[in-house]
Amino acid sequence: MLVRERMTMPAVSIRPDTPFQDALKLMRDKKFRRLPVVDADGKLVGIVSERDLLHASPSPATSLSVWEVNYLLWKLQVSDIMTRNVITINQNMPLEDAANLMVTNKIGGLPVVDDAGHVVGVITETDVFRIFVELLGGGESGLRLTLKVPAGSGVLAKLSNVIFEQGGVILSVGSLNRESDGTRELIVKVRNVKKETLISALEAIGDHVIDAREM
Repeated sequence: MLVRERMTMPAVSIRPDTPFQDALKLMRDKKFRRLPVVDADGKLVGIVSERDLLHASPSPATSLSVWEVNYLLWKLQVSDIMTRNVITINQNMPLEDAANLMVTNKIGGLPVVDDAGHVVGVITETDVFRIFVELLGGGESGLRLTLKVPAGSGVLAKLSNVIFEQGGVILSVGSLNRESDGTRELIVKVRNVKKETLISALEAIGDHVIDAREM
């Protein structure tokens, strides 16, 4: 799965000369946490987050009057507070690489740009969470199994064959490496198979069922 398949497009963006108050209102109205900042040609020049805007707001302890505060805020533009060195990605990047980039840099979203630097979309942590839920069959009814299996080739083939022989249908499969003991942990969700029967069949081929529950 690639970024272009799950990014939000067209991206809502703002200009560098957008007043602070307008940017904050747009974020709150659209429930966005960040906005790409583009020039007149649609090329990315920065990004501004809700945190940037809130940090620019005056403290409740300020000695300024309400009128003075509003005056100063209306003079403030997005260009005054935006981040200029923006980490971007291409729409053809694999989603897992985009997610890893967000985790590594501790950021919640990335502008997606084309080769000319034009913003074509945005991918966020919420998009990644949705994909995670889908990959593990979240929200679908079935039998969810967590298995500890030997590392090596052929594990998934054996697992699939056992489920098929029991008349089951695989809804989702997730895999994690357990570096501590060299094994792997599989999270599988299946349907149309009895729990006790499937557990026995899987244990017989050497897979250890850690957890099994009807969802």
